[in-house]
Amino acid sequence: MTQRINYPKASPAGFKAMRGLQEHVDNCGLEHKLMELVKMRASQINGCAYCLDMHSKDARAAGETEQRLYLLNAWREAPFYSERERAALAWTEALTLIANNDVPDALYDEVRKQFSEKELADLSLAIVAINGWNRLAIPFRSEPGHYRPGQHAKNA
Repeated sequence: MTQRINYPKASPAGFKAMRGLQEHVDNCGLEHKLMELVKMRASQINGCAYCLDMHSKDARAAGETEQRLYLLNAWREAPFYSERERAALAWTEALTLIANNDVPDALYDEVRKQFSEKELADLSLAIVAINGWNRLAIPFRSEPGHYRPGQHAKNA
């Protein structure tokens, strides 16, 4: 597939706004490896090859194991994720699929056991951000395969 448009170039102010949100998320204090799992899971749900390529590389560079990355799509059945990670992944799925589902009180209660109010707000903003990036990369056909770990952090 050929990239349709270069959206950062087409809308520099819009891209700057998205980067501002991403910068907040990157510096909010949540664990880097957790954030990469969240980005990967949302990108799996959305089918974003570009973001999966990017975040799998960044996760591995941060020390994530191949086994955990390979089994992320089946995290509920795999014993390799902590309770905090499980809560974050369930929250990621609920927010990513929010058009199809409610966010149940039981899920909220479970997530609040693992995350403070600030952490949960920041986790939610991270999910908003990755869903936004997916919704830019997919229709404009950002091409996977060329990303180098940490590349976007260096370009920010």
